[in-house]
Amino acid sequence: MKFASLLLALALPAAAVAQTPSPAAQKPASWVDAKTGHRVMRLSDAPGNYLLYFNYNAFTPQGDKMVFSTAEGISVVDLKTWAVKALVKQKIVRLLFTGHKTRTAYYTVRATGKAATTGAGSDGQRDPLELWAADIDSGKARKVIDLPAGQIDTMNADETLVAGQVAERAMPLQPGRTERSGKTDQAEYAANGPDGKPLPFAEAKEVRLNDRLEARIPMEIFTIDLKTGARTVAHKATDWLNHLQFSPTDPGLLMFCHEGPWHKVDRIWTIRTDGTQLTKIHTRMMNMEIAGHEWWSPDGKTIWYDLQTPRGQVFWVAGYDVATQKRRWYHVERNQWSVHYNTSSDGKTFAGDGGDSEMVAHAPDGKWIYLLTPQAIPDVAGIHAADADSLIAPGTFAPERLVDLSKHNYQLEPNIHFTPDNKWIVFRSNMEGRNAIYAVEVAKAAQEAGK
Repeated sequence: MKFASLLLALALPAAAVAQTPSPAAQKPASWVDAKTGHRVMRLSDAPGNYLLYFNYNAFTPQGDKMVFSTAEGISVVDLKTWAVKALVKQKIVRLLFTGHKTRTAYYTVRATGKAATTGAGSDGQRDPLELWAADIDSGKARKVIDLPAGQIDTMNADETLVAGQVAERAMPLQPGRTERSGKTDQAEYAANGPDGKPLPFAEAKEVRLNDRLEARIPMEIFTIDLKTGARTVAHKATDWLNHLQFSPTDPGLLMFCHEGPWHKVDRIWTIRTDGTQLTKIHTRMMNMEIAGHEWWSPDGKTIWYDLQTPRGQVFWVAGYDVATQKRRWYHVERNQWSVHYNTSSDGKTFAGDGGDSEMVAHAPDGKWIYLLTPQAIPDVAGIHAADADSLIAPGTFAPERLVDLSKHNYQLEPNIHFTPDNKWIVFRSNMEGRNAIYAVEVAKAAQEAGK
């Protein structure tokens, strides 16, 4: 199969019937976490709710609304009133992201009347898709482009290009698993160890990741011009290409990963959309060192990622300055290690979603949502090494617990997001026995803070 023969036609403008938003929901349930003193709100427990992956934009450019998906389509939250309304009432394949310039939610649906192709997305998705856009205020929706094969992952800062990847053939990580928005709703991986006995969830996942990596399926990273429909191949490889993320400020700069067991792959890369300047962001210095779950700082200047030297022993949140190549590493204690981290819009604060005792850190008390405040480690007495500026700048985090997740099952990823005003952190949890979307206030509740 030649990917170059896949022609992407820009769809003719089509007037889709606007979805009338449903009446505002009642004020969300709210309480003060007894162990942390921070206010928590349950925003939605609608069936099939899915909060966007931690490194995808879920907010309007003005920071007043957030989108998420449900079994019925897409909903929108007013971040001032916390009212939830339906935005799109349609069976979707995946809610992708919101625009950086326009108040638009982008999503994919299955193309009607078209057979599955031989090409596939990174997660095994094989159906031809259509990319749609919905105005977040009116609900008016329009088809943007057809996508005969592969998947869309990201949109650039000026909303002129989307980027995605396509594999020559499908290979789901876990045959028969349930798909939801491009990921498992509650991930289930099964594999046996060398002794023939079933492996724990985390180790079974590593086996499945390695199986997919070793298949060496030819893949392409491509971009599509949303004005002309032109499709351009930016990169080809038999590495497993995944997690494409455009810079939030540079329209021509893409970050992507080599997927697979982290101690085996060189994971984090950037490339220009014309295929030039392929750059490896982190080089391993020891065996079993791992780096991943990378994300852009909101200003586009820094790539942040989870770094462990070695895996499961010493933990860092590491930063790489794209312009200067300088590095900053913040040390993380075992109990504060998190499945994902994220950054406030002003770049001054981080958050983590914790992890359970079976995960890579094997933390004995790690099931919390954390606020993490960076603290630099200064030179002693102001005495500087001659090459100090060329060395890694070290630091630590001052952690604060925001939410008790002791009842949360971490097979469901919380996927934390700071709201654009940095006053709340939104996350997903099953801590009440069902999957729901929550927000926790960064400041302590007034009665707890002595106000």
